[in-house]
Amino acid sequence: MKKQQTTFSKVLIANRGEIALRAVKTAKNLDIQSLAIYSTADKSSQHVLQADESVCIGPAPSSKSYLAKDAIIHTALHNACDAIYPGYGFLSENAEFVDLCEANNIKFIGPTADSIRQMGDKSTARQIAITNNVPVVPGSDDAYEAEDAAMRAAKSIDYPLLLKARAGGGGRGMQIVENDAEFASAFQRCNAEAKNAFGDGHIYIEKYFKKIRHLEVQILGDGRGNAIALGERDCSVQRRHQKLIEEAPAAILDAKTRKELHKTAEMLAAGVNYEGAGTVEFIYDPVKREFFFIEMNTRIQVEHPVTEMLTGVDLVEAQFNIAQGAALNTILPRQSRSGHAIEFRINAEDWEQNFAPNPGKLSKWSPPKLPGVRTDTAVYEGYYIVPFYDSMIAKLIVHADNRDLAMSKARDALKAFSIDGVKTTAGFHEKMLRHKAFLENDISTRWVDEVFLRNNK
Repeated sequence: MKKQQTTFSKVLIANRGEIALRAVKTAKNLDIQSLAIYSTADKSSQHVLQADESVCIGPAPSSKSYLAKDAIIHTALHNACDAIYPGYGFLSENAEFVDLCEANNIKFIGPTADSIRQMGDKSTARQIAITNNVPVVPGSDDAYEAEDAAMRAAKSIDYPLLLKARAGGGGRGMQIVENDAEFASAFQRCNAEAKNAFGDGHIYIEKYFKKIRHLEVQILGDGRGNAIALGERDCSVQRRHQKLIEEAPAAILDAKTRKELHKTAEMLAAGVNYEGAGTVEFIYDPVKREFFFIEMNTRIQVEHPVTEMLTGVDLVEAQFNIAQGAALNTILPRQSRSGHAIEFRINAEDWEQNFAPNPGKLSKWSPPKLPGVRTDTAVYEGYYIVPFYDSMIAKLIVHADNRDLAMSKARDALKAFSIDGVKTTAGFHEKMLRHKAFLENDISTRWVDEVFLRNNK
C-alpha cells in the first residue's frame, strides 16, 4: 500500500548541539519552518540562533528541559508544529513520548512506538532475532529491576557477564561482572545509572566476550515492511563502552560475511515495519568469522556521517523525507560505496586525566579546511561549553580512497585543527594514529582500555 505523502509546515527540534543544528539546516533546505527548544544553559547555542523560532523549555538539568515530555508537547502544540525531530539521545528512543506525539496528532520523525518497544527493548529484540533464526549472544530472556531475580538469571550464563540497561545506549547503564562477588554492587550501579539516564532501571544480562569487534549496519526503513542497508561501520575503538572512533567499511569483513550481515539487518528492520534511520548492532568474532546480534538502536547514530561520506546519502534529510511519506527508492545512494571514511569524536575532556570533563570557554576554535575532511559541530570561538550534558563538541570525519590514505589525511586534519581554552580528545586521536596496532587494524573493543591507555598515560 502506498504511503500518503505529506509536507511538514513546522518542525520542533527536540535536541541540542550539533545534531539539533543539523536538523535546523535540514529543515531550511526542505523549506520547513524550524522551532528550537533550549534550556537556560543553551541560550547562546547555534541551533537556537539559526532556527526560525526558539523557546526556552526549562532549566539546565535534562530532566527539566530536554526530557520534559509534556512541556515539549505543549510547546509544539502552542506553536503549531506538526512534527518533532528527536535526533539521538534524550527522547529519541522513548516510546511513551512517541505515543504522546501520536495522541496529539504530531508526527514523530522516527520509528513508531511499537517498533521502539520491540527493538529498543533489548530482551524483546533478542526474542525477535531468535524467532527469525538470527544468532544471538547467550543471555537472559528478560530484563530485571529486582537484584535477586537478576542474580538467579545470571547463574545460567557463564562469567564474565555484561549488564546492560534495557532502555539505554551510549555506554550508560553498562557494567562488566567477572564473578558472583561483584554482581550485586555492579547491578546496583547499573540500575541506578539506567534510572537516572533513561527513567527505566531494568537490566538485561548477557555473556561478555573479551576479544571481539563491534559492528553496526546502517538501515533505512519505510514503515511498510521495506528496509535497505547502507553499509556497516566498525565501532570497536571504545573506552568503557563509549565509542571514540568509527570507520566504514569494516576492513575485517570478507564479502560473503558482509552480505550476510547486511541481509540480516534488513530482515530484522523490515520485520518490525521499521520507519526511518536506525542501526542493527552486532559483535563479531574475527577468528571464527561469526557475528551475533546484540541490539538495535532505533534512532540515528552519532557516527552516521561516515556512511554519508561513502554513499552520498544525507541521512537526516532521509529521516525527514521518509516521515513525510517518501519511498525508499527515492533515497537510494547516488554513488556506489567506495573508499574509506573515519570519524573521530572530539570531546571536551582531558583524556590524560581519565577523560575528565573539561567545560569552559573556547578561546580558539579553527577546524581544518582540507579536501575530503568534514567537521560537524555547533560550537564556535568564544562559546562556553557547559557542564550539564554530553562532552562531545565536534565530529571530525575524513574520507579517502583507502584506509591507509584516510589515516594519513586524518593526521593532517588533526594537526590543522586549532583548539584552545579547554582540553579535548584531539591529542588522544593523534597518538592513536601513530599506534601500530590501530594502523594495522589489530584491535578489539577492550583494546583501548587494556592496551592503549595503559601505555599512553
